[in-house]
Amino acid sequence: MFEHLKAMGQTACAITDHGVMYGCVAFFDAAKAAGIKPIIGCEVYVATRTRFDKVNRIDGNSHLILLCKNEVGYRNLIKMVSAGFLEGFYSKPRIDKDLLEQHHEGLICLSACLAGEIPKAILAGDYERAKQTALYYRDLFGAENYYIELQDHGLEEDQVVLPQLIRLARETGIPMVATNDAHYITKEDSKMQSILLCIQTGKTIADADRMEFQTDEFYLKSADEMYELFSMVPEACENTNKIAEQCNFEFTFGETKLPYFRAPDGMENQAYFEKLCWEGLERRYPGKVTDALRERLAYEIKVVKNMGYTNYYLIVYDFINYAKSRDIPVGPGRGSGAGSLAAYCVGITDIDPIRYNLIFERFLNPERVSMPDFDVDFCYERRQEVIDYVNEKYGRDHVAQIVTFGTMAARAAVRDVGRVMGMAYQDVDKVAKLIPMELKMTLQKALDVSPDLKAMYEADAQVRELIDTSLKVEGMPRHASTHAAGVVITREPATEYVPLSTNDGLPVTQFNMVEIERLGLLKMDFLGLRTLTVIHDTETAVRRKDPEFRMATISYDDPDTYAMLAKGETEGIFQLESTGMTQVLVSMRPRNLEDIIALISLYRPGPMDSIPTYLRNRREPGKISYKTPQLAHILDVTNGCIVYQEQVMQIFRELAGFSFGQADNIRRAMSKKKHKVMEAEREHFVHGCTEPGKECAGCVKNGIPEDVANEIYDEMISFASYAFNKSHAACYAYVAFQTAYLKCHYPHEFMAALLTSVLDNTSKVIEYTTECQRLGIKVLQPDINVSRGGFTADGDCIRFGLNAVKSVGRNLIDAVVKERQNRPYRGLYDFCRRMYGNELNRRALENLIKSGAFDALEPSRRAMLECVEGILKSVETDMRQNLEGQMDLFGMMSGESQETAINDYKVPKLSEYPTSDLLKMEKEVSGLYLSGHPLDAYREQIAQISTCTIAQLQGEEAKQFDNQTVTILCTVVKNKIMTTKSNTLMAFTTIEDLTGTMELLVFPRVLAECRAALQENAVVVAHGRVSVKEEEAARLIVEGVQSIDTYDPNKSFGRNRVERVQQETRGEGVAGYFLTVPARECEEMHKVENLLCNIFDGGTVKVYFRFADTGKKAWARHMAVKDDPLLRAELVRILGQEHVKVQGTDQHAK
Repeated sequence: MFEHLKAMGQTACAITDHGVMYGCVAFFDAAKAAGIKPIIGCEVYVATRTRFDKVNRIDGNSHLILLCKNEVGYRNLIKMVSAGFLEGFYSKPRIDKDLLEQHHEGLICLSACLAGEIPKAILAGDYERAKQTALYYRDLFGAENYYIELQDHGLEEDQVVLPQLIRLARETGIPMVATNDAHYITKEDSKMQSILLCIQTGKTIADADRMEFQTDEFYLKSADEMYELFSMVPEACENTNKIAEQCNFEFTFGETKLPYFRAPDGMENQAYFEKLCWEGLERRYPGKVTDALRERLAYEIKVVKNMGYTNYYLIVYDFINYAKSRDIPVGPGRGSGAGSLAAYCVGITDIDPIRYNLIFERFLNPERVSMPDFDVDFCYERRQEVIDYVNEKYGRDHVAQIVTFGTMAARAAVRDVGRVMGMAYQDVDKVAKLIPMELKMTLQKALDVSPDLKAMYEADAQVRELIDTSLKVEGMPRHASTHAAGVVITREPATEYVPLSTNDGLPVTQFNMVEIERLGLLKMDFLGLRTLTVIHDTETAVRRKDPEFRMATISYDDPDTYAMLAKGETEGIFQLESTGMTQVLVSMRPRNLEDIIALISLYRPGPMDSIPTYLRNRREPGKISYKTPQLAHILDVTNGCIVYQEQVMQIFRELAGFSFGQADNIRRAMSKKKHKVMEAEREHFVHGCTEPGKECAGCVKNGIPEDVANEIYDEMISFASYAFNKSHAACYAYVAFQTAYLKCHYPHEFMAALLTSVLDNTSKVIEYTTECQRLGIKVLQPDINVSRGGFTADGDCIRFGLNAVKSVGRNLIDAVVKERQNRPYRGLYDFCRRMYGNELNRRALENLIKSGAFDALEPSRRAMLECVEGILKSVETDMRQNLEGQMDLFGMMSGESQETAINDYKVPKLSEYPTSDLLKMEKEVSGLYLSGHPLDAYREQIAQISTCTIAQLQGEEAKQFDNQTVTILCTVVKNKIMTTKSNTLMAFTTIEDLTGTMELLVFPRVLAECRAALQENAVVVAHGRVSVKEEEAARLIVEGVQSIDTYDPNKSFGRNRVERVQQETRGEGVAGYFLTVPARECEEMHKVENLLCNIFDGGTVKVYFRFADTGKKAWARHMAVKDDPLLRAELVRILGQEHVKVQGTDQHAK
């Protein structure tokens, strides 16, 4: 946009979005970069009456333009825009005249477009009201700050309003200003605007009732066009320059505005911080405090004080201390903050930075420009309690969550535009699927790397229009939402600094996280981490049998835990449970936490190249070589490989004499590939620098040859963009080990807590239940005398939690658990009598019975369900009699207690329902099969028929199945029939196998053929094409469904697995990896061989090479790999997208 403005000779431009200021900072930056003066403003909605009046058809709004002259005007504007959301929202965020009268100073006001109050009065035939309104605003803002706004977009209403506005201006002496309501850049972009409106409103271009602009005049017009359009009032055009001269507000970046913190007992904040630090040092290192520790802590305290971050440490310490005092699980740390000894001493972090050689300067150093950042993990169930505490401590008007914007990525843009254009779903899907699913993939890049997409683009005019249009909307914001973790805490009320909107009734900043930080405000990440809840729940469960157990006392050198990891038993282990990570763990055979830290750092695109070297050096330490002896003690912990950002900083410091601050700045430049900075610093690294403030000796002066120094520098450049923050990896490794330790030593309690944490995710419950079976742990239906809310360890078994049962509330569950502490429930009647008055109703009781919760107490569920009504009536009668004081006189005389009578109540012995019906009941009341699975009887057929599992289609390997044809033996869970626009029927069907659930898409033609088979609870064989979309679970586009009872592979739609294997053995339909490399001996080939032979080896997927220099093809008989999405990504990174083809890989080969 600004290039266009520059070309037109414009010198200033204003932003006036409707009712919001989301884009103001980005607009300001772009304008400044282009040398154009930015004017910050907003087109506000002014309520018909007051902002508090919200009556349908009475309380609407009118538009008004407000522009900031200065800082005062900006503060007034953001207060009003915020109030529009916080107080005046009614269809739109509305302000009112009361707010304008309080906050008009520092603002220029324009009367706005046809939706303004004055044009509306003119269109209503009330010229006098229009005139009085204009005089009101002139008197309010001042004669030099109020303008009558003239617009002409060729609309009928413009022809009515424009002459009257000119007349009004001349009668009152109010100056005029000519503007154009610019919604797009050029006239030709009007079609793009229509498409964006359709995307926003869910319409298509063909819809008659879609929202649209009536002309194509809403674009950025040149000065010549405007002077020609308003030739009768040239002064209106000249006044735009006058307004631009008056508007001189600029954002101030980089000035830190921390909230106030008050230390207890009237202490100075600095003294209180130092007291916490020194007391914490003694607590963390009892009897082991050395001079080196004291020196490090004193240094950190000095840096924190000099940089003005004492309050920051205290604010973070305070809410973490609050969480810990309330038994809210807190993570050990996250990010570079774990490198601070001061943070460890005061209790912000829980991982020892000295033991793991973590560097403080990676977090904070005198040369650092940006504000440091403590991100904190909390239990995901209780995170809100900490945010509530912060709200109460600093004031609710001082705390807000932070906005984030969803943008249209390449595939999403194609799908949105295709829908708006009215293209068939299958046609759009075909194009979208040709766009590689990679990070930072753009449409232009996709056209460059995908020959099939390029060919389709060039051959099909409709596809060309689709992609050309999508290129224009790609990257645009699609919607605003709330950042999952970000919270801003301000010194004064938040509306003094930023405009606010609302989401679900809570205040949210209109500027994003990066912009908030640049404005100097304190941004905190309150992250919810499910794993912390799992650890806490496991610890609580273990203490029931071992009251002395504490996570704080576990040994991080426990050999049994590392032995378990070395065997690849990583299901449910934080950060380590992916297939690829598990494979490397098995190869590594970890011995200590440093190994886990290194693995977390290495197992990512880029550093993976170093894994084979790392493993080889670890197995054969004698083969480790260092370019200079000074590197040995820096790299010995990672077997001679550069793995961490901190190691890069240490190399700069110890080999060349850089300060840690300088080293961190160069590391940043390397990671962002700032080549000019990198080459300038090479000279300093090798030969040193005498420039004041940048003094360093250089490698040569420290006895390292020039050529060796350059080699080391080259290696750092190549790796710095991939190097990982060790402090962050150490925190993750710490949590990963805790989960592994619990799984190793307390598997029942750990798996119960893990299952509880995923109770709302059926696929994960199935996955972890399968892991329990592997561990020899039975997962049984609930038991009313054992189960709690979540899954519960019960001897050698795990019981489903009562939370899984629908219509059973938390209060009832708490009452059930509390009451049985006195004595167990003896039967259904006993339970009902003791739970009387505790939210127990008929629905809850029936659902508990259907779930199997009373199976251990009564003969059959059938009998219990038939007794429910009688039991509830009997209990009601008994309790009423007790309340009325009636006693069983004869019972008392004979010495019998009422207890005996209650225990004599017998549920009749009736035959039980068939197993299939019991399973249906369980599914009905919990969404899960609790005591078995309908497919248990079909395991042998599944092995013969299914070509993959649902877990594979929904897991990390899902992408490789995209567009593949699969066959699945499954049960139908839910069937939703819909009517299409063409008045035919289609179905969205949920299916489940032994590993997970997914959705089938059954289009009309297929539904007509197989509707009889798609009955709920039926066992069927589904065959179709897998569709994997970005940010959505995979679906199966169905080609056929048959009942298992009538399924015949010889006549059916699919080949079973046995046939498929036989055909592949005969060489038909060869599956595998097809890789094109430059030559048999080249760097790329060596990297590929490293990956295939040392990391992803041990599978059954074949690998075929084509050598570009000779054109020869070869099957690599010595290679058989495990298919993995990360392997694919690495191969694409090394060889390029067009040189990596994967076809027909069968996941069961893994």
